[in-house]
Amino acid sequence: MNTDCAATLLVIDDDPAFNRVLTRALGQRGFDVHGATDGDGALELARDHAPEFIVLDLNLDGASGLRLIRPLLEASPNARILVLTGYASIATAVDAVKLGATQYLAKPADVDSIIKGLRAEDVVIDERAPDVPMSVDRLEWEHLQRVLAEHEGNISATARALKMHRRTLQRKLARLPAAGLD
Repeated sequence: MNTDCAATLLVIDDDPAFNRVLTRALGQRGFDVHGATDGDGALELARDHAPEFIVLDLNLDGASGLRLIRPLLEASPNARILVLTGYASIATAVDAVKLGATQYLAKPADVDSIIKGLRAEDVVIDERAPDVPMSVDRLEWEHLQRVLAEHEGNISATARALKMHRRTLQRKLARLPAAGLD
């Protein structure tokens, strides 16, 4: 862990503008913040800075951010990982926690909520039934994300498990899920 006064924090989000704004806001709250917009950059920063806290976007340029949880924890074993997503569901929250995340938070989330989530000891997953059922597109996207996480982000293995062509899977993953619970 970081020996400086300021806790080291890594923000991983593929939206450069959001990444920059969140990094700046957390820096103003006293964190030593580093930002990455892709998995390779995130792992390099995690190895170089051993962050105590990590904010990880669930959807990184069409791929599941969940695939990064294990390698991030290998690089920084004591890190507390908060998965931040605009596509929250109980299934992906459970998967994130099983993989080692310590918290799961739906976007939009303000900086205070993110900090509170990073420091929280108990994971809080909202299990209330939604007022509006998920769309079929949304259910499909959730299922694809879950199977992708089970195969540690390996697109080819996921496509084989789903009995679909790899390119078809890539196209489906690149599409954002339809509205309904966003």
